Amino acid sequence: MSQAIRFRAQVELAKTVQVDLAKVRYPHYGRYLEEFVPGQVFVHPRGFTFLRAQMEAFARTYMQCNPLYLNEQYAKASGFSGLLASPQMVFNVVLSLGVQNDSEKAMANLGYYDARFLRPVHELDTIRSLTKVIDRKERGAGKPGIVTIRTLGINQNEEVVLQYERKIMVAGQGDRPATTPLPRSDVMPPFPWVDDAEVVLPRFPERMPSGLTGPNSCFEDFAVGDIIVHANGRTITDEHLPLTYAVGNTHPLHFDRIFSSGLSGKMSGDPIVYGGLVFAWLDGLASRDVSENSVWELGFTEGYHTQPSIGGDTVAALSRVLAVEDAPGELSAKFGIVSFQLIGVKNVSASSALAKYGADLFIKENDKKEMDKEKIDGKIFEIERRLLIRKRGQS
Repeated sequence: MSQAIRFRAQVELAKTVQVDLAKVRYPHYGRYLEEFVPGQVFVHPRGFTFLRAQMEAFARTYMQCNPLYLNEQYAKASGFSGLLASPQMVFNVVLSLGVQNDSEKAMANLGYYDARFLRPVHELDTIRSLTKVIDRKERGAGKPGIVTIRTLGINQNEEVVLQYERKIMVAGQGDRPATTPLPRSDVMPPFPWVDDAEVVLPRFPERMPSGLTGPNSCFEDFAVGDIIVHANGRTITDEHLPLTYAVGNTHPLHFDRIFSSGLSGKMSGDPIVYGGLVFAWLDGLASRDVSENSVWELGFTEGYHTQPSIGGDTVAALSRVLAVEDAPGELSAKFGIVSFQLIGVKNVSASSALAKYGADLFIKENDKKEMDKEKIDGKIFEIERRLLIRKRGQS
């Protein structure tokens, strides 16, 4: 129901209101190390309604080849109620919604762990994000600390669609002013994290759709130890600046050149490409070869951005098969689970990176010091992921 309201006419006021420099405010967001309290829950602002045009644009921008994210009829024929938002879009939105509260002051994202996609996200689903502080480690006066957080994405039906853990490096407040406070609350909001959460999927049809996916990415095509060198790279342009805020990320490191130029070390200079977008492009570059016949991204862990990327960098990807197993229960007749290690490199082709670095490319960068091995400057990302993939003949 609408209502008619008459407001007064707009008149010029600036000349009549005296400038008072004693009343200047400088709102800023995120949290310094001391402001993270284990057990604290942040209810992040805004939320995000998934629109079909955004879902399709995300899948195409990040070069996804799985028709579940591109073809409405294929998704319905596969048992879903309609087109799916890609897991990368869901992850990036849920993470980005939380930046204002938990990581807008972060110096580095140290890792993603135990990410699980628990339900599909469809057109017009509205997702909100909550974060719980799990741990805060201080490393001495003047040194940044490490904060461990868990984040949930929850839909309009109060169902968890995604949960994950990550670690961030955060500086202490020092003599800087406190950040914008959280809304006052006498009761800590509920945080429905489940360690061994069930995945809620549709009952898949007896015959899955055929003819729209490649022939070499079914479950039987993968064996432990296989290394897949994905053919193409992707040059990232300044497109990454608006794409960062398209998913709601508010960290100025990713779109404010004045801010990024004022930093020291490897982060100084042009805005750094938001790591979630790099992950999405690497996932997309791999999709024709590993996930085109996937019906569900189960999740990922041990994810690390080992070097930053900036506009103008070209990224490329490799995948290594870590495990293969039948899906549980009655799903085993149609599907199997494949675990992959996804590796990202920059400004070199994937094949040239493999020829140059060999097996060292697949060793975790954080483990190399103990192994007396040099880190690889051109390696930008590493993660382990699990996919539920169709078996051959299930169409």
